[in-house]
Amino acid sequence: MELRAELLKSIWYAFTALDTEKSGKVSKSQLKVLSHNLYTVLCIPHDPVALEEHFKDDDDGPVSSQGYMPYLNKYILDKVEEGAFVKESFDELCWTLTAKKNYKPDRNGNSVVSHEDAFKLWCLFNFLSEDKYPLVMVPDEVEYLLKKICTAMSIEFNSGELDDYLSQETQQQSGLTVWQFLDLVNSGRFLRGIEREAISMAIEEVYQEIIGDVLKQGYLWKKGHLRRNWSERWFTLKPSDLSYYMTEERKEKKGSISLDRNSCVEILPDKDGKRCMFCVKTASRTYEMSASDTRQRQEWTLAIQMAIRLQAEGKKSLHKDLKQKRREQREQRERKKAAKEEELQRLKQLQEEKERKLQELELLKEAQRQAELLLQEEEQRRQQQHEEMQKMLEIQLREAEQARASMQAEMVLKEAEAERQRKRIIELEEMQQQLQDALHLEVRARQDEEALRYAQARLLAEEEEKLKQLMKLKEEQEEYIIKTQHEKLVLKQEMENKSKFLEDAQQQLEEVRFNRERMDQDVMLAQRKLQQASTNVKHWNVQMNRLMHPITPGEKRTTVTTGGFSGFSPALLSRRDSSLKLKQNLEKKKSDAIKNEGKENINGEIEKQQPVPEEDDPTSKIL
Repeated sequence: MELRAELLKSIWYAFTALDTEKSGKVSKSQLKVLSHNLYTVLCIPHDPVALEEHFKDDDDGPVSSQGYMPYLNKYILDKVEEGAFVKESFDELCWTLTAKKNYKPDRNGNSVVSHEDAFKLWCLFNFLSEDKYPLVMVPDEVEYLLKKICTAMSIEFNSGELDDYLSQETQQQSGLTVWQFLDLVNSGRFLRGIEREAISMAIEEVYQEIIGDVLKQGYLWKKGHLRRNWSERWFTLKPSDLSYYMTEERKEKKGSISLDRNSCVEILPDKDGKRCMFCVKTASRTYEMSASDTRQRQEWTLAIQMAIRLQAEGKKSLHKDLKQKRREQREQRERKKAAKEEELQRLKQLQEEKERKLQELELLKEAQRQAELLLQEEEQRRQQQHEEMQKMLEIQLREAEQARASMQAEMVLKEAEAERQRKRIIELEEMQQQLQDALHLEVRARQDEEALRYAQARLLAEEEEKLKQLMKLKEEQEEYIIKTQHEKLVLKQEMENKSKFLEDAQQQLEEVRFNRERMDQDVMLAQRKLQQASTNVKHWNVQMNRLMHPITPGEKRTTVTTGGFSGFSPALLSRRDSSLKLKQNLEKKKSDAIKNEGKENINGEIEKQQPVPEEDDPTSKIL
């Protein structure tokens, strides 16, 4: 799968190079040529029948990458065998196709790297790039590759310039394409004042190390197996073997030492005039070698031990393993970063929730304070209204008492006047009785009319005069009776008005009592709402304490008393309500007693003022 992924990266560049219109599709004739070249460089037997069958001329239009992938997988990649072809030749084919279209070095010859070095950098880019299309190399891998090149030239890499370059454009922060990477290297930003040959040697060294899996290479002295003489050879160490050549051009290979998990490397003491010696032991033989100095011997022994460890672990490439580890580290960093960002977001949300809860708590406290103020103002206003109403009722009651007293005084006067009238009526009745007696005497005297005519005439004259006076008194009596009856009607109307006024006052008192009871109910409802709000506030406080202080194992929860507001006493409120109700009952009983007493007095006065039925006047009968 790793070989297939590496081959697909190079083929992707070749396919996109043939897509001249950048539509994601390539003509069938070009794909035929590309497939034929891939057959050749990958050393796969040609299948012209399958090639012609897949790319028939009667098909409509060009082929996209998705349409080309089934043929590529079935007839090319599935038949590729590792080691049966030269990977470098395959890469050169794909590079030739893509560089002709995309690679644009400086026309004046001022490019830092040559065309061959650009090819090697392209291969290094494909190896270190992510397995996602379009291919990009993340900034960590760019920095890693540039550090390797600078380390090969024994210079220090300035990572600050790379950060500045990547921060110039937002798109480059996620990664660089191969053409952006080559432009970056050709710009000389990181390789100022370095000869082109030194740069080429450094790129070659890094290319051999990463692409060729060369763990270390250099000159060593090797002791012969048969002649036992010492000869200088160019050694190249890979994870599977240690090869040696006549020269560093590696044109004439003299031999190879196969390494496996049973191989080992040991340091030997100096002998035969050679110093810094060590040996490599395999299952078949032991190879003695000598380095130029102790540092080189240490580097070679460590490199050979690493190759043996890779063989023991079953790994074929050190840098593939390192790349996978770096990728895992990046993914782990990204996961940690994402987790950290998620944690920060969660903390931010918790902080916002806390601030929101605090704001709600402040609002609730403010609402509680406002409700308390409103309740106090309402209580004061209600008390003030109650006091004003009580004062007004007291004034009205005093006025009613005064009116009642004045009415009683008037009734007493009227009763005295009526008594006097009754006395005058009795006197008149007595006078009438006397007149009747006189009339009887007159009747008896008429028998002696003739004898006593003169006396009779005189008596008649006197009688007529007295009768006139009596009639005048009777008229005055009738007028007085009419006047008394009129005054009685007026007094009765006034009593009815006073009674109506008392009834209105009683009704207003009832309305005041009803309003007060309704206000008491509103106060109780407001108190219940305030108590509920206080309970909610304490509940949120408990929730916030739980959020800010997680419960540890074995910790006991404290019981939160969900009471009302501070300073609020239900017992005091009940005592106040009972005192108010007792006062209202006393006032009601007092007003009922006053009303009943007024009604009895009025009824008594009416009965007293009823007119006495008049008897028949005997004088009228006589007249």
